[in-house]
Amino acid sequence: MTDIIKSQLNRRTAMGTLAGFAAAMMLAGCGSSDDGPVAAPANADGPPEKPNLKLGFIKLTDMAPLAIALEKGYFVEEGLNVALEPQANWKVLLDGVIGGQLDAAHMLAGQPLAATLGYGTKANLIAPLSLDLNGNAITLSNRVWDMIKADLPMEGGKPRHPISAATLRPVVESFQAQGKPFNMGMVFPVSTHNYELRYWLAAGGINPGFYTPGDVGGTVGADVNLSVTPPPQMPATMEAGTIDGYCVGEPWNQQAVARGIGVPVVTDDQIWHNNPEKVLGLREDFAANYPATTAALIRAIIKAQQWLDADNGANRQEAVEILSRSNYVGADPAVLAASMTGQFTFEPGDTRPAPGFNIFFNDFAGYPYYSDAIWYLTQMRRWGQIAEDHPDSWYVDTAKKVYRPDLYLAAANKLVAAQAIPAEAVPQTDGFREPTSEFIDGLTYDGRKPNAYIASFSIGLKEGQQVTASGVSGT
Repeated sequence: MTDIIKSQLNRRTAMGTLAGFAAAMMLAGCGSSDDGPVAAPANADGPPEKPNLKLGFIKLTDMAPLAIALEKGYFVEEGLNVALEPQANWKVLLDGVIGGQLDAAHMLAGQPLAATLGYGTKANLIAPLSLDLNGNAITLSNRVWDMIKADLPMEGGKPRHPISAATLRPVVESFQAQGKPFNMGMVFPVSTHNYELRYWLAAGGINPGFYTPGDVGGTVGADVNLSVTPPPQMPATMEAGTIDGYCVGEPWNQQAVARGIGVPVVTDDQIWHNNPEKVLGLREDFAANYPATTAALIRAIIKAQQWLDADNGANRQEAVEILSRSNYVGADPAVLAASMTGQFTFEPGDTRPAPGFNIFFNDFAGYPYYSDAIWYLTQMRRWGQIAEDHPDSWYVDTAKKVYRPDLYLAAANKLVAAQAIPAEAVPQTDGFREPTSEFIDGLTYDGRKPNAYIASFSIGLKEGQQVTASGVSGT
């Protein structure tokens, strides 16, 4: 154990009683109204009931908070002995958490919501912490890029960004005229990547298709067919010609650039500025049975998130070296650094500043906002994964079952009391972000008015509409 970790452990022991009292007082000040967080369990400040944990992850850059929490000793500081295990794909990871083989995981933000709703495997999962903001991009194959590049508006000799999916419409129509499908990949039916890719396509006038009950393909009425491919397999799948483009997290967009097989055309931050991405996902009964363990786990990850964003990214190069190891992401350090160190390469010779491409701690990245959960639910309804209409209150109630800012605040405020993170890093909020129009289509999203938001889309289900195998029906 390093001297730094020993020093931090000694400080934690000395301040434990004070931190617990101060955290409780801060929580009381946050209130417990219907819209806001509630007090955490009283015994959450005790020693971990289950110190030995196994956490799952997918080989993506945004698993970084877990790797850093382990490598920098933050798990140890919180009395946890953690093993990190890479998973083959998101379905295997989800099943591992539900079945208890994994205690928690680096999880798609939509997975705990979908599981709680019974879309796929039914299970009561929660998300007490958001792992990051942004981090994805959409990449097209060289063949498709060559078909659209000449028609793109230019700025300073380079394509103007963000690039609209409208530029793809002639390509899609050309494929259709030849009787060929235009195929794109995403990582899971309830992934951010699926919804971001659909959002981008629809904003450009391209229908990505609808889901019917029990259907995981989502191709009813589709101009473009979207299919599931595990993230590390995306470049090879596109190179083989199975898909013509994909939406995925890093480093697999930069890998396409490095291998000379594709060109990223838009980042998810350009689709929705500072969008939530992954969460810490675990079973609801795990948090109930092991409240102190859950609190310790959240605290350790918050510390890692702070380290990742500290001093304007001063630690990012070291993070790149850690993530490049085979037991984590296992990608070339140069490929990882292409997005992790404040820049993003769209094609050779076109590298642009992207200081917010991965945000782990700043901008309240860790706080699990109800409005973020509701956005995912609106997209599930928009594309038919939620088959029926629901009142606005249903969206809010569902979000509150899954996203748990009370657990986050209990952990974060204890860290504030221990002077491990600054007080201003913890938001003063009722769980809802302010309405925002920072989307590629300029539409305004207000988490308190989900049905109005759903109705604002030109492509997507409207109130009273349902999807059958033959198409969309209803008013």
